[in-house]
Amino acid sequence: MIKKFIITGMLCLAATSMNAQRKGLSLNLQSKEDTTVSPIVKEKVEEYAAKINGIIQEEKKQMETELKFLQEKNLDKAEFDKQKAQIADTYSQKIDEKIEALGFDLDQVIQKQVRYSLLNSDVTSNEELKEKLLKKFRPKKSFDGYISYGIMTLTNDKPDNDLDKNLGYANNFEFGLKFNYQFGRTSPWGLISGVGFSWRTVRPDNNMIFAKQNGDVFLTKYEGSLDKAKLRTGYVMVPLGFQYNFSKLKSAGMDVQYRPYSDGFRVGANVYGGIKMATNNIVKGDSQGFRDRSNYQVNPFVYGAQVTISYDNISLFVKKDFSNFFKDSYFQNDKALVFGVALGW
Repeated sequence: MIKKFIITGMLCLAATSMNAQRKGLSLNLQSKEDTTVSPIVKEKVEEYAAKINGIIQEEKKQMETELKFLQEKNLDKAEFDKQKAQIADTYSQKIDEKIEALGFDLDQVIQKQVRYSLLNSDVTSNEELKEKLLKKFRPKKSFDGYISYGIMTLTNDKPDNDLDKNLGYANNFEFGLKFNYQFGRTSPWGLISGVGFSWRTVRPDNNMIFAKQNGDVFLTKYEGSLDKAKLRTGYVMVPLGFQYNFSKLKSAGMDVQYRPYSDGFRVGANVYGGIKMATNNIVKGDSQGFRDRSNYQVNPFVYGAQVTISYDNISLFVKKDFSNFFKDSYFQNDKALVFGVALGW
């Protein structure tokens, strides 16, 4: 009985709190999906509470009548308190029996609230519940934002060129949208694709800068004190690959199982291709400084492969270009290799 009163009180308190919020806050436009308590549960609890209140008020009036008669007997205080306690115990027992006779099905109410909390809907049958579960836990299909940063180097299986000998710090910054498509509700496999914007920055070392003459691109010594020298190229990138999720199957009830495709430990592999947006040669020093967006013979197209290890929202990846960083014979056979971390991938 105590358990029923506690849960009834909690549900009534939640319902009262919700009503107060709606009346007191004019900007709190909560939809039905944001409601904490099921409308059916709220209605049944309020109905049950009203019946309990009616029983208490009825018995309270009768008890007050008996207490009034008791006072008229002019008993001494000890005897009065004794009989008063007996009357209170009698009516307390009568109230308890009448409430018990109401037949309030606590288990049914709790089950309805659990279903509502799970599905934001009052279902009336197992068939409807299963249909709702199948809809709620359908295979993952979504676009999610991501951002990544990686340290880049240039690999070369030929003798070192000027860039290899004078390469400083290089990096790759990227953000975009990743498309997830799980092959089935319980499948660990899924397709990954999307679109991203990548900026690759190469910084020469040893006081060298990128320069060009008659269309030829080369490294030359900067005359003076060099503060900044970097060649930055932007690409639009499109990946295409697969992901495997090691998460265990979970049960949603009603024999409905699902695998949380975007959670837990995952491994992905994909190829990618990119189209150049622009190149910017940035030089800043004490003798001269400039920004030049003209052609520095950076490859207009890139393609390669990536391997990613993820846990929840954090990923580590290795990205390797199969295309040369520069086109034609400029800094021949240099290819980008990136080690990085991503959020949301």
